[in-house]
Amino acid sequence: MTLHARRSHPDDKNVTEADDEDGPDRDPFGDERIEVPEDEMRKAAAPAVLAGRIKRKLNEVATALTYGR
Repeated sequence: MTLHARRSHPDDKNVTEADDEDGPDRDPFGDERIEVPEDEMRKAAAPAVLAGRIKRKLNEVATALTYGR
């Protein structure tokens, strides 16, 4: 499955859509949207996920030190 992000219009309710009916010869940079395969999106998001986990753990440690819990 390929996720398509596109610019939203004030009257447009759908910001993202998923479909595979465009075919393999489709231009990924056309139609004002950029297509990113799910596995590449997960790789790109990994540092942000890791940073969030580290932040949460640091907050837990700081809370424990501050309030003695």
